Amino acid sequence: MTNRRSFKTDESFLEKLAIGAIGTRAVFADLLRQGHKPIELERGSMNYKIWKNIKIKRLRVPDILCLNCATRIEARAKTNLEISMSHSLADPERGWDKGLTDHDIVSLSICNKFAESPIDWQAESLIQYVSVRELRKAFSEKQVVIEKPKGAGEGFEVRVTWPSAIASSSGVVKEVTPSRLQFKRDSDGRTISLSLSKKSLPLIPLVKTGDAVVAGQIVASVINVSSSFSCKSNTGKETFLKMLKSPSVTDRYAAVKALPHFVDYSISQALKERMNDAREHIYVRLESAAGLVRLGQGEGIEFIEQTLHGEYLEHRLEGIIILGEIDLPESQRLLTAVLLDNGQHPEIRAGAAWALGELQKPDSINTLIQTFTELAEPIRIEAVRALRKISETEAARIISKLPDSNEEQRAGMAWAIGKSGHAVIDELLPIMVDEDARRWVAYILGTQKKDKYIDQIEALRSYDPEVYFAVTVLWKIIGSWIYNLEEY
Repeated sequence: MTNRRSFKTDESFLEKLAIGAIGTRAVFADLLRQGHKPIELERGSMNYKIWKNIKIKRLRVPDILCLNCATRIEARAKTNLEISMSHSLADPERGWDKGLTDHDIVSLSICNKFAESPIDWQAESLIQYVSVRELRKAFSEKQVVIEKPKGAGEGFEVRVTWPSAIASSSGVVKEVTPSRLQFKRDSDGRTISLSLSKKSLPLIPLVKTGDAVVAGQIVASVINVSSSFSCKSNTGKETFLKMLKSPSVTDRYAAVKALPHFVDYSISQALKERMNDAREHIYVRLESAAGLVRLGQGEGIEFIEQTLHGEYLEHRLEGIIILGEIDLPESQRLLTAVLLDNGQHPEIRAGAAWALGELQKPDSINTLIQTFTELAEPIRIEAVRALRKISETEAARIISKLPDSNEEQRAGMAWAIGKSGHAVIDELLPIMVDEDARRWVAYILGTQKKDKYIDQIEALRSYDPEVYFAVTVLWKIIGSWIYNLEEY
């Protein structure tokens, strides 16, 4: 029997990942609007894929890097806006500013839930930025509030908050005094008053009389907060080549992530040196290899291939994930080989299936369908999820393969097609070659929204009244208010 508490824990974890990823995407888009040239620095910061059985311990770096000004941005998404960080009083590796430098920026975004799924969150357009240098200064001067969770011991993390005042709605600043800030609310003209003191700490006004404010805007704080920061655009390849020689592994990691975006012979040579240095951190070496692949250098793909058969599963999985980001035939070839290799760990093979889904190549359809008969459930699950992604553009091709497939394969294809919502009744009619195929066609159509097929359904009624009946029954059940109703 499934452990309900475990399910809820997984769901809660997924929700936290989703909020972070959605917030980071919003920051990425905002940086583009400002004229920055952002790239993802911390892998996975903009998606919420969960790897359950192999834990990847990546380098702790900010989420985003601007190629133009070399600024690194740590994205923090909040459901209730405040300037706060988790912090360990006992473990320096879990300090609030671990992996950050004075030159880094922390971004703040607000996420709101709009539906029931754990991933149904949306970021508001307002993004705000604070300097790590200012955060550290306020922290050292004790201009923060530190709160321990109830029942926490010495080794537990605490919450560090930099006090601030936040506008609850849009309006215009009416008055700023030493003790209060007042603004006139747009919706009803009411005057809203905010204290310029929190926990006995004075707040610095960040707006002046006559300024317009928006909901969620930090209007006063112990540190400066802004809605943008300038991109000096003074960074070139030389900056990142210099960073390759830094004693900081996070600097070298940022450099090898950035350099492939500059085309120059010296860059390929520098990346080869990093990749071939056995003393270097494996993730710096892997990123160097990935950069070489993107620059068309064969040595890079050879190094990644060696890593896929290395001793450590964590490194293998990182190599798999990297290949899922590189849209080249070599990536698809290696991922296919890993997926079909019975000697590989099931989680690595599952990762290869997932990565093929990221590439979304039609040539992967047969390989993915083939794996639906695997005994290891993680492989089947990631393969069908990958097929679902490919079905966005190749639903008709997948549908055509159903008649010649076995029952396990048909189940996976039906799920992928049904979830994509791209099935056409005229394409489904010819594949109803036996009772099992008829059942899966009923499933595909019955799990869709009725309105989408109302103009096509008569063709099914004439062709196969029994399948038509099954589809309409499913529509009625799924459309009922009791569908998915839980007892507790």
